[in-house]
Amino acid sequence: MNLSSFILSHIEEILVEWDAFAKTLQPASQNMSGIELRDHGNRILERVAKEIELSETPKEKDDKSKGLAPDAANTDTAAGEHGTERQLAGFTMLQLISEYRSMRASVLKLWMDNLSSNERTSEQILRFNEAIDKALAESALTFHQQANRTRDTFLAVLGHDLRGPLATMTVAGSYLIRPDVGTDGTFVIGTRVKKSAATMSAIVNDLLQYSQIQLGGKIPITRSLADIGAICGAAVDDARASNPDCNFELETSGELFDDFDAQRLQQVFANLLNYAALYRGRINTVQIAASGSADAITVQVRNHGPVIHPESLKAIFDPWNQHHSKPWHGNQQSPSSGLALFISREITESHGGTLIVESSPSVGSVFTVSFPRQAS
Repeated sequence: MNLSSFILSHIEEILVEWDAFAKTLQPASQNMSGIELRDHGNRILERVAKEIELSETPKEKDDKSKGLAPDAANTDTAAGEHGTERQLAGFTMLQLISEYRSMRASVLKLWMDNLSSNERTSEQILRFNEAIDKALAESALTFHQQANRTRDTFLAVLGHDLRGPLATMTVAGSYLIRPDVGTDGTFVIGTRVKKSAATMSAIVNDLLQYSQIQLGGKIPITRSLADIGAICGAAVDDARASNPDCNFELETSGELFDDFDAQRLQQVFANLLNYAALYRGRINTVQIAASGSADAITVQVRNHGPVIHPESLKAIFDPWNQHHSKPWHGNQQSPSSGLALFISREITESHGGTLIVESSPSVGSVFTVSFPRQAS
């Protein structure tokens, strides 16, 4: 009996072994029923049997051996559903892979026991292994996608739940710095509490916006006529409050009025200024320059710190990127610096603009934000 026919006629026997192995994958399988453990095993085996019997050209065989089959990334399959549900059930990726190793071993063992010595097996085993590997790839991809969705949902819930305690901290800090309350000591503590709450609030807002983007949404913007020069000035005030020992210089030129979401862009420029201040090097100045031309408005934020390593430069907008060097002046590295830059780029692109970064010994590190003209 050929392998595909054997699989179809012995599915129940194969699934019994699948069940027995799946039950050993503790603790995820501890409270799962036999039906849940089998999950999509029946449909996966039926598709594997079908794959074995499909006719292939030499090129198709070569492509499949290299993982280049036309539907190699297809996840709308029983194997794809299996990967998603195993992740939701608490299985690890290694346990998912182990299930397919068990299925492969069980099928081949049962089949070989039923073969006569003169039956040709090599071609069918090759086709079977290809089909199993394809199913595993589909499951692994959906497992990974579901894990990312779970993480992003957790971050969204975490960010939302932290806003209440942070609001209380902000109110407490504001109360302690009132001139009619406490002593000089309570004023210092209140100032620290308020500053720390503001820093944490910025991180939480970044987490919420990141989660919104990753869960399929976009950062909403509301345009109205605004002055980029004034927005940059407000961002400098924000950055100066967080970096009182840094000197910020603002220059403006040209026509800077256009249709923008002022609050969102203030967040962009404050993020860039805070990052530049964090890595400004021995020269205690961060510069921001806004210029308007007939068809675009450009804002540049520059520091004179250490040159950013090319590999770090490529990943600088990665939300979980860690910088290549330590901050200067005893500052602690912001845990959300990469996340803040990611959010800044997303807001910029929502305005139809671009955000790029360059770094060299001659000009320092320069973030350039460019917006095409919107208003007539």
